[in-house]
Amino acid sequence: MGEPRADLPHDSLSERLQELAKPKEVKDVWNLSRRLVWGNQETIWPISLSALTSRPSPRILALAQPKAKLDGALQHRSLFKYSCGRVSEIWHRPPDLYSIMPSERILQLAEPRQYLDIYLKQRPRSSAQWTVSPPAIHCNASPRILLLSQPRPLNPYFVLPREAETQVSLSSKRASASLRTERLAQPVVKNCIVYYDNRCVEAPIRRVNPAALQAVASPRVVELAKAKTLPSECAPDRSAMWPVSSAAKNAVATSRLEELAMPPKRAPTFLVQFDPDAFVVKDAAKNALCSDRLKQLSQPVKR
Repeated sequence: MGEPRADLPHDSLSERLQELAKPKEVKDVWNLSRRLVWGNQETIWPISLSALTSRPSPRILALAQPKAKLDGALQHRSLFKYSCGRVSEIWHRPPDLYSIMPSERILQLAEPRQYLDIYLKQRPRSSAQWTVSPPAIHCNASPRILLLSQPRPLNPYFVLPREAETQVSLSSKRASASLRTERLAQPVVKNCIVYYDNRCVEAPIRRVNPAALQAVASPRVVELAKAKTLPSECAPDRSAMWPVSSAAKNAVATSRLEELAMPPKRAPTFLVQFDPDAFVVKDAAKNALCSDRLKQLSQPVKR
């Protein structure tokens, strides 16, 4: 906190603080005899006596009348609940409008626009909409397809999430801790008794017992204090740079090494996504038989 100004005496300073602490005076324009309530339809400013006793003119009475209800379908309150009262042209339809049949041209224009085949071929395969061939629509699924379409069953050892072992009662949730409980919940503050000035270089970290300063280590302690040596078979780390032999410099790579050194050639990504045979299963894979070892490895782990 800042200190008080030296040029002002203490008595004048306290008088100034008391003057600033007083609330501001209420203006005369407010009516102190009437309580102001916010949120209702009462006016904030006081109404004059002449306005309260005045008589409305015939014009004001005419303007104060609500608008008359409309005829026809608009008499229902839900139709012009949010309307300004004017008649909308949407509801005035001739009786013969519902019996008119659209022409072939209107039916043709009402059809949605068809996609072009070029656009469907260039569309990425990640899209969920593409043309399905009629044979694919009317084909009958094989027993293998029906078997693969079945959802995977749960593991017999699967256990649903268990509920909490202890249920907290409603009274415990609404309970308030007493002063004694809050006092016991406070952490224990331990005072650091041993303290050394770390700004002094010669000061030790902690006080050493004089008996420990004069102690003599036994042969076993001296043996245990020795650093662990490397085994005789351990070789030091080889330098990152070593001389290359002349045979390696003059060696000629074989055709097999040159073939392996070539980077793999992969098709571009946009062509791979449009590949219709990307997910085609080979005939050999369809007719393959699973070995006993694969069946054993496919079993779930029993815990």
